[in-house]
Amino acid sequence: MKYRQLTKEQFESLHEDFARFLASQSIDVKEWNQIKQEKPDVAEEEMNVFSDVVWDDVLTKTQYIEHFSKTSVNLFKCDAEEIHRIAIKINWDINLLEQKGFEWLMQNPMDNSVDIFKGSKPYHTERNLEIFDLMEKGSSISKGEIFEYFNQLVS
Repeated sequence: MKYRQLTKEQFESLHEDFARFLASQSIDVKEWNQIKQEKPDVAEEEMNVFSDVVWDDVLTKTQYIEHFSKTSVNLFKCDAEEIHRIAIKINWDINLLEQKGFEWLMQNPMDNSVDIFKGSKPYHTERNLEIFDLMEKGSSISKGEIFEYFNQLVS
């Protein structure tokens, strides 16, 4: 398995897609229920393959991800060959996880208590695997507005 199996909730929200995936392998509902009952390892493998297909699709379309903590923000732009990062660190007692703290940062990006670092690097492994790893560590997909805002400030 390349990534990780989708959660029960993710499978439930993608049940129609999963049904089409099984149908593409000539497995109908009756046969699927029989496989789950009699060959749970085969059912598990089908779920793993489907999970990898879904993750690959999502990650291939992902252009921006971001990770917030109480006093720092990591913003990433995921190009085809390299990943760009803007790291922001706040050097005083503020909570960026709260609306008030986030708004303060957006209104005071050039404050003396704000350190901004920018860098780029090629992927060490496969692009999607590196993005997945960042997501497993707490990053989430974004539209990129915050990355682009800070990118213009530091360019």
